[in-house]
Amino acid sequence: MPTDSSQIASFIAKFDPAKAKLIRACRSAMRKRLPSANELVYDNYNFFVIGYSASERASDCVVSLAAAANGVGLSFYYGATLPDPDGILLGSGTQNRFVRLPSAATLAEPAVEKLIRAALAQAKTPMPSTGRGRTIVKSISAKQRPRRAVQR
Repeated sequence: MPTDSSQIASFIAKFDPAKAKLIRACRSAMRKRLPSANELVYDNYNFFVIGYSASERASDCVVSLAAAANGVGLSFYYGATLPDPDGILLGSGTQNRFVRLPSAATLAEPAVEKLIRAALAQAKTPMPSTGRGRTIVKSISAKQRPRRAVQR
């Protein structure tokens, strides 16, 4: 039985080397930012997702890293209700909003940090104030979109 970390490494290895490096850097930055959060990992049809949650329930996810062949984003599960005075949130759905992450440094930008703080403040289940969250592989889809950009 593969370990969670070996499974995650294999999920990330499906991406182009530059995207894989970006995913690892963003994950490391989020782990430092939210050390007590559980990482809920999904290798879905459309995206490779790492959700940061106070519990093992997806409904408690506050933010997620979502990666596809075309890039990585920071997704806010209840982003439509977040204050966004800097106008950086993308998306038009009734609930979710996201920010593109061209580099892990984007996560430390003041406007992104404000959004993360606001999302944590409005979370129904607060993040534990101490401790270390677990990493849990929640699902793996048999069919997936290509994780590497199509060369033309």
